[in-house]
Amino acid sequence: MPDFRLKVFHSVASHLSFTKAAAELFITQPAVTKNIQELEKEFDIRLFERKGSKIILTPAGQILLNYTRQIVGVYKQIEFDFSILKKKFSGSLQLGASTTIGQYVLPPVLARFYERFPQIKLSLINDNTEKIEAALIDKRIQLGMVEGRTKNKDLKYIPFIKDELVPVVHTSQPLARRNEIKLEELKQIPIVFRERGSGSLEVIEHALASHKIQLSDLKVAMYLGSTESIKFFLANSNCLGFISIAAITKEIASGEFKIIDIPQLDIPRMFYFVHLHGKSDGLADTFMHFALRHYNQK
Repeated sequence: MPDFRLKVFHSVASHLSFTKAAAELFITQPAVTKNIQELEKEFDIRLFERKGSKIILTPAGQILLNYTRQIVGVYKQIEFDFSILKKKFSGSLQLGASTTIGQYVLPPVLARFYERFPQIKLSLINDNTEKIEAALIDKRIQLGMVEGRTKNKDLKYIPFIKDELVPVVHTSQPLARRNEIKLEELKQIPIVFRERGSGSLEVIEHALASHKIQLSDLKVAMYLGSTESIKFFLANSNCLGFISIAAITKEIASGEFKIIDIPQLDIPRMFYFVHLHGKSDGLADTFMHFALRHYNQK
């Protein structure tokens, strides 16, 4: 970023901390304060306000943060594009992805990546989030893509794309006559979930817990090891399943499955890149940038 003051502002605004910004940029806290004061003087407007021991963005600060995010994104893309011009990429990259991401999100990215970098040998293992994280720690893979809320302190998580888990039924089953199910009614309906250790189940458990509902309160018909097995099960049973919207979009559009609305129960989540702490492997970093660019351009 050509204006270092904007870089300082972006760091302070992202962390809402002058101390953390100083540590991230390897400068002193007074230097951080000086750069922010210069920006406020140049624009003749306050960018931060103090609330007790904390700082918050002013409306002007929020506007500037939105712009600096765009600037940072542009410069990262410039660096990536220039690195492609300067380097001849080769070698092998071992990837791991939780089941949903590996089956429904990654295939088009892998295909485009192979076209762009045919000299890089890719391999991918699919498993639940817990096992992908274990593979990273054991150094059997260089980069993982996972779902879920729990974060392992030995790993670094980088947001990838947003997702949502939706309650669905097969349209051939009696439950499909319903458009809506009340939250309390959920306790009386047979439900199919992903297996223990899956990121999907962890996110669902957290969402239900916010309404003081535990899995033990529900009529769980079965835990299954993949989204596809849940789909096949629902096609032959009058049960409800929670499935990633990324994995069921085509079936909903064709009329094979139907989303049932459950007021007050929304289950958004984030997919993450994950690697061991420290600078990521060069090929892994290249793949991350490529995948982010692929989805941001859609």
